[in-house]
Amino acid sequence: MLVAYWILVVIHWGSALVGLFAFVHALLQRADAYSAADRKTKPIWMLITGGSTLAMVLFYPDPFGPGMFFWVPAAAASLVYLVDVRPKLIEVQRGGRW
Repeated sequence: MLVAYWILVVIHWGSALVGLFAFVHALLQRADAYSAADRKTKPIWMLITGGSTLAMVLFYPDPFGPGMFFWVPAAAASLVYLVDVRPKLIEVQRGGRW
């Protein structure tokens, strides 16, 4: 049982760090890059990633607790930014390679 607790602690804080990385990345990008990449605007992604980071810090990912109700969508939102939006922003800002 102690091992499971520490695994959840690592998942909890690791996911919060991933969310913080997503928020900082969204913060540092140019606003026009979001529209050029055909994604939602910069303020929307900052709100999504910032809110998801806050939710992951506040709610513990206990498999049998109510915190999972908030933690899972928050983790998914951060991962969507990192897997979908971030690569497009990088591609747009570097320019096309022919």
